[in-house]
Amino acid sequence: MANPNPLEKQIGGEHYTMPIQPIEFCFKNQIPYIESSVIKYLCRWRTKHKGSFDDLLKAQHLIEILIELETQKCS
Repeated sequence: MANPNPLEKQIGGEHYTMPIQPIEFCFKNQIPYIESSVIKYLCRWRTKHKGSFDDLLKAQHLIEILIELETQKCS
């Protein structure tokens, strides 16, 4: 029996019910970790936490971290 495609498998929840998973999009576009995480949180916030902005706040925090790290790198 062939192993199922891990990109078609979901563990814990239905928050990635979209044509392409964020991880696959980020991999194919060679998007770095922090930016990939922001994309992941933005893609799932509406369905994962009904009535909650936790994923938006996580994305915002990661953007703030990215700005800080890039600012330090340019200094």
